[in-house]
Amino acid sequence: MLEAKYIRNLVKTEGFDLCGITACRHLAKNEEAFGRWLAMGYDSSLGYMRNYLDKRFDVAALVEGARTVVVCAAPYDGDIAPKEVDVVPQYPKIASYACRRDYHKVIRKRLLAVLKQLQARYPQVQGRVFVDSAPLIEKQLAVDAGLGWIGRQSLLVTPRYGSYVMLGELVLTEEVDVYDSPLQTVGCGECRRCIEACPTGAIVDDMVIDTARCISCHTIETAPDDRVDLHGWVFGCDECQRYCPYNRSAKRSEQCIMPREFSPQDISNDEWLMMSEDDFQQRFGHTPLKRAGLKKIQSNIKR
Repeated sequence: MLEAKYIRNLVKTEGFDLCGITACRHLAKNEEAFGRWLAMGYDSSLGYMRNYLDKRFDVAALVEGARTVVVCAAPYDGDIAPKEVDVVPQYPKIASYACRRDYHKVIRKRLLAVLKQLQARYPQVQGRVFVDSAPLIEKQLAVDAGLGWIGRQSLLVTPRYGSYVMLGELVLTEEVDVYDSPLQTVGCGECRRCIEACPTGAIVDDMVIDTARCISCHTIETAPDDRVDLHGWVFGCDECQRYCPYNRSAKRSEQCIMPREFSPQDISNDEWLMMSEDDFQQRFGHTPLKRAGLKKIQSNIKR
C-alpha cells in the first residue's frame, strides 16, 4: 500500500499547488448525464466525444489494474486582460491558458518525474500519466479528490485559485493508505454570473454546454459558423471565467509552473495577418496556439 503523505511531498516538490487522491470507481452519474448531453446533440461537430464510451467513466476500464488516481492542479494567472483588449479592438482576444507553454508537456513531464520516484520506492507499482489526453473524466476525479467542484460553466472551480487551473492525473495500480473526500462547504450557491456572461448563450443549463454555440469550440475545434459571433476571440474564450467571483479573488501561485510568455496586446491583428508560418512556429509552436494553427487564427481574426 502506498503512503499518501509521500505522494503529496513528491507532487509538491514537482511544483504542483494542489493535489488530491481518490480511489477508482465507476462514475455512473456522470455517465448518465453525458448520455443525456449526447442525446441533445450538444456535442455538435465534436464527434470524438462519442468515442470510448465503454471506458470513459471507469478508470479501471481504461488502465488495467487501476486502483488510485492522483489528481494534480497547476494554477495560472488568468488576468491577461480581456478588459483592456475589449477597448482596443485592433488586438485579438486569446484565452489566458494559451499565453504560456503547452500545459500538456509541462504537466506531463513533472508527473512522469513523480511516477519515476514512486517506482523507486515502490517497485511493484505501475502507472500512467494523463494530461487531457484520454477519455478520462478528470474534472469529476478532481471533485472526488477534494480539489473543488464543477461550476455552472462546467469547469472545475477551486476555493483558492478559482477555475484558472490545469489538471493532470497519475493513475496507479496500488491502493493508498488515505484517500481524500469531496469538499462539502463551498460551491456556486445562487451565483449565475458565468451563465449571464456567456455572449452566445452556450451555457444552456447548469454544467451543460452547447458546443455549437461555444466560442472556444469555434475558434479551436471547428470551422466557425458565421451565425456565431466570436466577439473578438481568436483562440479560446475566457468570458465565463472573467465574471466568476472565485476568479476575481483568486490567489497567485507561489510556484507557478506555467508562467506567462506573452500577452494578446503584444501582437496586433494586422501583425497576425502578416505573420508567416515559420514565424508562427518559432514564436508559438511550443504553446497551445499550435493546436489551431496560424491559418485558423488568421481566419478567426478576419471574421
